[in-house]
Amino acid sequence: MSIVEILLIAVGLAMDAFAVSVAAAASGRARGRWSTFRLSFHFGLFQAVMPVAGWYAGTRVAPLIEAADHWVAFGLLALVGAHMIREGCTRGDLDVPRAGDPSRGWSLVVLSVATSIDALAVGLGLAMLQVDIWLPAAVIGLVTAALSLVGVVAGRRLGASFGRRAAVAGGVILIGIGVKILIEHLAL
Repeated sequence: MSIVEILLIAVGLAMDAFAVSVAAAASGRARGRWSTFRLSFHFGLFQAVMPVAGWYAGTRVAPLIEAADHWVAFGLLALVGAHMIREGCTRGDLDVPRAGDPSRGWSLVVLSVATSIDALAVGLGLAMLQVDIWLPAAVIGLVTAALSLVGVVAGRRLGASFGRRAAVAGGVILIGIGVKILIEHLAL
């Protein structure tokens, strides 16, 4: 897997965290440097750990479904991408809890898990493709942390509708990568 593909996957996965960061800042509930740091750090950390967990699980089942691994990878990326597009197109508050600062306590943990579940599925898909997980996990985590930081800043300036568009764009990117994987494997 090329570094460009890894970066595209990282950006696609980071869009959920970016969108939630935008919404948290636009709502006025995540204020100050420490809130920004907590959101960025935790979203990046969870996005880095979840693909490793998915990859580990995937390495256990990959030999069982080796003949269809490209279909599994495509299916997982397409499902994750479609979910992100649907979330970006619906009205709502992008899963930001209503009361209090979302960068503290259980709200932060819940948001970190919720925005990184997609990364678990991608890690599973990477295991099917026999990709070493360490570089992609690190890139996914760093890109997510950086885009979450940008999301908080953008949310303070632009509002929550910008975050919804980012979620849709991330979904389209993930589906495109899934199609590319499928085409490459079927062409061989």
